[in-house]
Amino acid sequence: MQLPTLVTCLAGCAFLLSPLSEGCGPGKGHGRRRAPRKLVPLILKQFSPNVAEQTLGASGKFEGKITRNSERFKELIPNYNPDIIFKDEENTGADRLMTQRCKDKLNSLAISVMNHWPGVRLRVTEGWDEDGHHSTNSLHYEGRAVDITTSDRDREKYAMLARLAVEAGFDWVHYESRAHIHCSVKSDHSVAAKSGGCFPADASVTLDSGDQKSISDLRPGDRVLASSGGDGGPVFSEVLTFLDRDPTTLRLFVALQTEAGARVSLTAAHLLFVSGRNCSEGAAPAPGFLRTVYAGDAQPGQCVLVSDRGPGRLSRISRVSVRVSRGAFAPLTRQGTIVVDGVMASCYAVVDQHWLAHWAFAPLRLVYSWAGNAGGNSAGVHRYSRVLHWLGRALLDPGRLHPLGVAQDDT
Repeated sequence: MQLPTLVTCLAGCAFLLSPLSEGCGPGKGHGRRRAPRKLVPLILKQFSPNVAEQTLGASGKFEGKITRNSERFKELIPNYNPDIIFKDEENTGADRLMTQRCKDKLNSLAISVMNHWPGVRLRVTEGWDEDGHHSTNSLHYEGRAVDITTSDRDREKYAMLARLAVEAGFDWVHYESRAHIHCSVKSDHSVAAKSGGCFPADASVTLDSGDQKSISDLRPGDRVLASSGGDGGPVFSEVLTFLDRDPTTLRLFVALQTEAGARVSLTAAHLLFVSGRNCSEGAAPAPGFLRTVYAGDAQPGQCVLVSDRGPGRLSRISRVSVRVSRGAFAPLTRQGTIVVDGVMASCYAVVDQHWLAHWAFAPLRLVYSWAGNAGGNSAGVHRYSRVLHWLGRALLDPGRLHPLGVAQDDT
């Protein structure tokens, strides 16, 4: 059986059986519990995920040192969990101060440590640093990093401790030395960990009437400018539903600017059609010339497809930056593509191939054709997207999924 057909069949079954799949979690439910996954210890010098610490796929950029006199000091919260030993060699309580996200992950890890090694507790040797003991731009200066050991200081346990930290939801874990494990988290306000694939509330689309409409005001049934393929001609495609809809939360977006003046913002895990660096400004794309990449991987010099109702033209990315904006919206069109702020993008995210995601959503398009409604218009992630995410984690190689998409389950 061909892969697209297999994915479509599995996705259809998942959609029909999704009420059962909701019972697979902890507590009472209708499904059968899966056997516990075997935990594989990290090896010395290994880090997870396998990207640099201060990237979007891990804990994100350093945002500035926090001191006791700074406005941001209020972001740090003391952790008085009795199940955690804080070394606190400075005797100032600094090691207990951390962001809320770091505190949550550390408390979760403390439970895992006691369950895995009865009688052993988690030990924190370094937390927030106010004395400048770490390298420039260390996340310790923001209360977003901790160095940990076990209470018995048994170094034979540290490899598994690192794995438990990954499972607890830390955004980056490094088996840094034989003396400790280094863990860090994203900043609380960036909420990059909660991002699948979305556009901000202030993004706009083009309707078939020619009018511009805010993406936050779109409704199922609206016809918006899209493409018959990543490098195909312009079409107006019907909006079926929202795969994610969150009007209020602040999110971190990748902002791209092109030489033609187009500016688009989208989450790092969202798929975008780009060319290589050998593209010509203003040229029409040849068939198959464009490919999809995660927005977070787009680079200056690559070209995107820009359109204002007419045939799409290539425009070179001149600048890539990061911005925080309110709201997150992910409309799904029948074509699986959409022009947002003049730039052609996929409707999909998290998985690394547009065509695979489009096949996987075929049952949802079929449901809309039959019933005229695909659900998912209230706030939050569409149930069908959640089921597909679960299927993707179960069936696909982890390398096919974006780290931010995988991180969603931990937030």
